[in-house]
Amino acid sequence: MEGYENHKWFEITDEAKNQMEKLLNKNPDKYAVSLIVEGGGCAGFKYKWGFIDNKEQVSADDHTEDWHTGRFVVDESSMMYVAGTKIDWKEEVFGSQFEITNPNASSGCGCGESFGV
Repeated sequence: MEGYENHKWFEITDEAKNQMEKLLNKNPDKYAVSLIVEGGGCAGFKYKWGFIDNKEQVSADDHTEDWHTGRFVVDESSMMYVAGTKIDWKEEVFGSQFEITNPNASSGCGCGESFGV
């Protein structure tokens, strides 16, 4: 994306990386954890978490971040919506989830999985 060549695309906290590693360890047939932005949700766009099965499913235009035993991929078409985003893992009494702090979002909803730009 223009303007982000020398910038960090997004920040993944150590807690989020640890959780992604756990997910990949529980699913050894998967290549990476993925995040896609698609239309929908109560605020216009929604985050869709998933897995990528193998390296061949990753385009040269996708953004991949690798570390020790983990790998995270965001597809090229989603990058304009998540550039500069912080991804964290929050464990609370009533559940745990990835928490996304997105500077591109002009609005959001209570579930944290939907946003507007």
